[in-house]
Amino acid sequence: MILLAEEYLIFRTAQGENIPYSAESISVEIIGENASLFDTEFIKHAAAAVFHYYRDELNRESVTVAEFTLALEKVLRGFSLAAAEAQADHPAPRIARSDLRRLVTESDEAGELFFFPRLRDELRAQLQQSPHMLCFQGLRECVKQLTRSRRWTTRCQGLHDQIVEFLRTCMTRENSGTSCALVVK
Repeated sequence: MILLAEEYLIFRTAQGENIPYSAESISVEIIGENASLFDTEFIKHAAAAVFHYYRDELNRESVTVAEFTLALEKVLRGFSLAAAEAQADHPAPRIARSDLRRLVTESDEAGELFFFPRLRDELRAQLQQSPHMLCFQGLRECVKQLTRSRRWTTRCQGLHDQIVEFLRTCMTRENSGTSCALVVK
């Protein structure tokens, strides 16, 4: 049996095939009226979020195509309802993006000591734009920069989890009742 890389998930088809995919390689075809509400980039981020939910939150190594599709559909329906409610003011979902690698660079050589306050400030600044989704990207590279690691280690995984939990906590505290999704990848 071949060992599956940690950034992959096995997708089981209805025909019994097992196909490994990474979050980046998942292609999603949206059929129906929801396709006009979201751009391609938004759908990619939603698919990556569902992928990470199964792999990281549920610690699953495999998922059926039907399970994945159903979960993605729920996510997109949730955003389409929010978009429909806000369509009068905002015709398209607003996505605020931040690069975690840039924040590490701005924190200079102080590492985690200045990174976490800088991260909180970035989250606050992005929330002032009233986005529908807040996307922090470059997490894996950010963690490797902070730990000064070339390979992924248990220390890297611990810091990864700490950053995600920090963002969730800050989002809960800073987000004053508005509907905004958080995606960290």
